[in-house]
Amino acid sequence: MAQSLFADYRPQESRLVCIDSDGCAFDTMEIKHKECFCPAFIQVFGLQPISKYAREVWEYGNLYSVHRGRSRFIEVILCFDWLEQREEVKRLGFQLPDISSFRHFMKTSSVVNNDTIRAEAEKGDPVMAMVLEWSLESNRRIAEMVHGIPPFPGVKDSLNKLRGQADIAIVSATNPQALRQEWTEHHMIQDVHRLCSQEDGTKKECIAGMKPWYKPENVLMIGDAPGDLEAAHENGVLYFPIRPGEEVESWQEFYAEGIDRFLKGAYQGAYEEQLIARFRKCLPDTPPWETK
Repeated sequence: MAQSLFADYRPQESRLVCIDSDGCAFDTMEIKHKECFCPAFIQVFGLQPISKYAREVWEYGNLYSVHRGRSRFIEVILCFDWLEQREEVKRLGFQLPDISSFRHFMKTSSVVNNDTIRAEAEKGDPVMAMVLEWSLESNRRIAEMVHGIPPFPGVKDSLNKLRGQADIAIVSATNPQALRQEWTEHHMIQDVHRLCSQEDGTKKECIAGMKPWYKPENVLMIGDAPGDLEAAHENGVLYFPIRPGEEVESWQEFYAEGIDRFLKGAYQGAYEEQLIARFRKCLPDTPPWETK
């Protein structure tokens, strides 16, 4: 599907810079997950008796681990997996909802978004109806709560420096309405050549849809999660990491050195490898409750 969506894509410049939005360009990850996604997760799936543990697994998976930045639907599966394994939940005797049909859908569907989930829910699947309700409720809370949050310092300066040098594409797993609202609110949408959201496919698919018009060394993905790195390198393009907890410093480094190296063809190799090594150290792969 993603390739067909990019059939009309045409570059303006010889280079492409793809930028993730949540947690990368904007400091919105904490508020979206702690105040929107997670409360809706607890409410819709009836996890109130184990809300403490539901919150712990949600925040670990979405904010403080190597799983950060994955699709909201993948994160639901991961969180249920962790809850099933936790001894605290077992001791309470809490019966987690059976999400088998959703697990099957995630394994077999080539396209996962609100529309495809709605189609399954309308067939009478109550689990898929819950997943859709959670996703829509999360979107509603985000639209109501998340506003007035500026981009990280350095983002606008970097866009200004890249203007006329590279096409800018938003490549995000966020819904398109929220993306357009955020980038418009802070007067950055005019710098965007293409807006790619969860409705356009995975990040990997979106990069794949645009990269044929550029040389691989002329395409750079900027992100704050391992999934962004995977999307870039599986497409054979470059990656600049925004380190969680060190976002301002990361953007300062990109503006001061990363852009010049990218434009001069001196990015690939030791420089990129050193950045990625520092990035990996920021995100653990072992849940904290397993190390207690």
